[in-house]
Order: sequence, then structure tokens, then C-alpha cells
Amino acid sequence: MVNERYNRFKSNRQGTRPNYGTSRPKQHSSVGRVAAPSESNEPKLKIIPLGGQEEVGRNMTVFEYGQDIVILDIGMQFAEEDMPGIDYIIPDIRYLRGKERNIKGVILSHGHLDHIGAVPHILPQLGWPPVYASKMTLALVKRRLEESHLQQHLKSYEIKSANENLRFGNIKVNVFDVTHSIMDAIGVIIQTPVANIIHPGDWRYDLDPVTGKPTDFSHLARWNTKPIPSILMMESLGSTKEGHQISELDIFRTIKQVFEKTQGRIIIATFASMVERVSWIVSVAEQLGKKVALDGYSMKLNMEIAKKIGYAKFKSSTLIDIKRIRDYPDNKVVVVCTGAQGEDRAVLMRIANGEHRSIKLQKNDTVIFSSSVIPGNERSIQRLKDSLYRQCDNVIHKEIMDVHGGGHALIEDIKLLLRQVKPKYLLPVYANHYLLKECAKVAMSIGFPPQNISILDNGSIGEMTHQGFKISEQKIPIEYVFVDGLGVGDISHVVLRDRQILSADGMLVIVATIDGKTGALVGSPDIISRGFVYMKNNRLIEETRHKIKQILKGQNKQQLTDEMYIKDKIRNDIGQFLFTKIERRPMILPLLIQV
Repeated sequence: MVNERYNRFKSNRQGTRPNYGTSRPKQHSSVGRVAAPSESNEPKLKIIPLGGQEEVGRNMTVFEYGQDIVILDIGMQFAEEDMPGIDYIIPDIRYLRGKERNIKGVILSHGHLDHIGAVPHILPQLGWPPVYASKMTLALVKRRLEESHLQQHLKSYEIKSANENLRFGNIKVNVFDVTHSIMDAIGVIIQTPVANIIHPGDWRYDLDPVTGKPTDFSHLARWNTKPIPSILMMESLGSTKEGHQISELDIFRTIKQVFEKTQGRIIIATFASMVERVSWIVSVAEQLGKKVALDGYSMKLNMEIAKKIGYAKFKSSTLIDIKRIRDYPDNKVVVVCTGAQGEDRAVLMRIANGEHRSIKLQKNDTVIFSSSVIPGNERSIQRLKDSLYRQCDNVIHKEIMDVHGGGHALIEDIKLLLRQVKPKYLLPVYANHYLLKECAKVAMSIGFPPQNISILDNGSIGEMTHQGFKISEQKIPIEYVFVDGLGVGDISHVVLRDRQILSADGMLVIVATIDGKTGALVGSPDIISRGFVYMKNNRLIEETRHKIKQILKGQNKQQLTDEMYIKDKIRNDIGQFLFTKIERRPMILPLLIQV
């Protein structure tokens, strides 16, 4: 069905295709190899990703022409499994220090945290440049700043319609509507005298939307003109997945059918940012005479914002408090909640673990995962599904039914975008490096010139002049900036490595009392184990204590009075001793007390 719609759409758009061939070039090694422009005094357009390349998240890109700078997005990246204690990661903005006055504006493409999440941390460091965003995005930004008590500093401008024209010194910006998994997503055309950059942010096609018009990017082809070419910066997360992205209308029909047939309670978990979907879920429930309970802080917050700005339209009486679901028959209750990613304390996980105050799972409940799997969450989601499958008979997810479509374009969508936009240059963005390379392969498979494709890393400087595009040999150093509680950037790689050791092998504290005059050991060393071995009746601890005595006895008086030497000796020798015994190396903290 999806392919038929796309074919019908393309057949109605004859004349929008470029003169790209269909054969795949034999060599891929030429990607990014563009003839170097000749040096001149003309200003260069610089494209500098400070995050969002080589990863998913932390999206922030600097566009610099002469003395004018425009920034697109200021996002965060969620911590990975090997980052214990870290809340999230934000962009490294050292490049912008000393250039704060040149920043003419910050444009936010949409309201997902990987595009706006670092705003409370970064905007103050940049001197609070003006922020431009659509209505929904701006509302989410303001709420995030309120939580940090910073809203009073925000200078903002609401982008009210597509095709709006903005001016930032010598840089002009046009705005266009983009379909994504959150409302009010926008793309930008950044106009300079040397190139027009087309950046749709996160995007997908939806040729059968529940509301609004089908996605059509063919109008963007007009920005690739002589003598000013266009550069398409294409988000590439779906570049390894065949086909087209499923339409929202198909998801609507599937979920509505489930609602109509289900006799028990319905618990549907989705992303809190999917305001449009949650809104029509509530509307469908309303049409069928059901009551809806929203649960999850971010879910209730986002719907409150959407209702306030007029984006969610349903009767207030349809919503009930989660505590009141027992007041209604099971077939009249729908719970829309967060937690589809298997987060420990999110609503769905608490339901599965039997820890939710108001919901105890029943065999005839229907649980729907209306969400995709965010990379890195696979194991958590699998455990969550296992738990739900054990407790109820009806668990539905996208692997067995069309209850979710991603917010990112797939391979055939990428081809369609290239044919409609017809850019001169292509820069794959917003994905891991291998996905950027795969996007380049997809482009070349329809005849896009490989010499006009370049792949930037974080900190790369893409330079555009009238002579063409190249990647500068200079590269800006980019490091992770960790946010841990109220601390920002105070967690170094050394601290993180220590946490990794502690989480893997634990810690051993050795307390030795030393005679201040002779350096001799007084009494027996005390040993404290945390996360290493259970100490009670443990033979290894006694062997370690004996080894410490041997180390101290084997030193001369001068060495024994050198505290740093003795600490290093204990740390190294005991570390090696424990590794030979059990092939584990805990963090060893020697503590010497002189008496």
C-alpha cells in the first residue's frame, strides 16, 4: 500500500526529477574528494558541526559567513552504558568563545531534546543570542528554561509560517515546513552569496497524513541555481533501511481498529513528544466513549502545552486522573503513558514491575508500544517486553503490527528527496559515521556525483566559495561535555574512567598505620572492600593483608618515610597480586596514617 502511494505521488510530480542516472558507481573512495578552491580574499561560508556527526544526538551546527554566525539547534545526547552517573552530554562550544558578538541568531528546527536539550546550558555561555523557533518548539524551550529559572533571559522570535524570511547580517534564512514525529518541525534555507544551504533537520515523507497536506519538497529545487548552487544537508538515520517510511494514516487506522476490538483496558506507551499522535489517540477514544488517563511527567506536561497553544483539540471531560481508572469499566479505559524505552522509573516499567500505585496488570489488558527502539535501549526494551508478555495476553508492537512509524526517512525516501531537491552538493548529517557513508552510497546509486558528496566529522570545517566546496585540513577539537547533576563540564575522562573501574571491579581501601620515626608498620593493615569481594571469611582478603605486610617489610627506612612512594608501591603491587589471583583489578586506595 505504501509503495503504491509513493508511486502515485511521484507520477503526479513528473518534471521534478533531476537528470540523475540509475547505475551505482563502481568506486566509493572518491566521496568527499572535491577539488580544492583557489585561494582568494572573498569571504568563505563555513559549516562547522559542533555535535550531531558520528553520533545520534548533541545536534548543533555553526554557519559562519564573514563576521556573521547563525547556529542551528542546541541539543543534548543521552549518556551511553559506559558513562556511569552521567545524565547527558552537551556540545563543546570552545570554537565560539570570543565570537559571541558575531552570533546573530539561533534557529531551533524542532522540540526534541537532541535539538533543544542543551539550551539552558549553552545560551548563557553565548550571551543569550535571539532564538527563532516555531510555536510548539518555543513553548517547549520556555518550559525547559523555566525549570532552570532562566526564562527571563530568553530573547525569542516565533516563526509563524512557512516561507518566512529572516535576515542575520549577510546571511538570509528562509523557513519551510517539515514532517517529523513532533509537531511544528521546520527546515531552513541558509542563503549566502556563495551557496544556499538546504537543511530539513530531522525529516520524513508522509504522503497520507492524518491531518494537513502530504509532504512535498519539490519546491526546494529552486534554490539550486546558477551561479549560486545548493548544498543539501540530509539527516541520514534511515539510510540502511529499505523502502519508505509508513504513513501516519496507516498507524491511525491500525490503532483505531485495536481500540474498536479490544474488550479490556488499553495501555499505550509512546514518546511524550509525539503530541499529534497522543492528541488523535485521545480523540479516537473520545469517539468510542472511552476515558483517557495520561501518565508520566513529560507526557502530561507536553499535552498541557499543546492544549494551551491550541494544538490538541478534544473535550477536557475525556481525560481522567490515573487514580480514577477503577471507577470505569475496563473496556472504557485507555492509559497513554511514557516508558516505551524501558527506562527504570518510567510509567510502563513501573507497571510491569508491579510498582505502579494505580495500575495492576491483568491478563485481558492490551499493551501497545507505539514507538521505535532508540539505539542503545534494545536490552532494556526486551526485558520490559518479556515481563509484559508474562503478565498479559495482548502485547502489540511494530514488529507484529503497524502501530508506529519512525520520524526518519528510509532509503526510498532519501532517493525521492534527492530527485526533488536536485542539490549540487550533498552533506549527510545527524547520524553515526557508518550511516553517513551509507547515505552517500544511496545517493550514488541514483547517479549523484560522488565528487560532490562530503562527510563532516564533529569539528570539521566545511568551506564553500565561488570555486566550490572543500573540507579544511584544520579541525576544531571537540570533546564530550558531561552534565552530572548540577555539574557541567566538571567530569573529565579521568573521572569517568575511575567510575568505569568502580562499576566493573569495585574498590579496595587499604589503611596502614606507620611509625612516623622508623616507617615500620604498626599493627595489622585494615582492608575495606566495596563492590570487589564479600569480606566475611574471605581467604583472599587475608592473603592480601599478608602481602601488604611483606611489601612494607621489604622497604628501607628512607623508602618507608616517603609516603607517595609507599602508596604507589602498594597500589601497583597489590593490583598485580589480585589480578594474578582472580583476574580482576579493583581501584586500590592506600591510606597511610603516621603515629
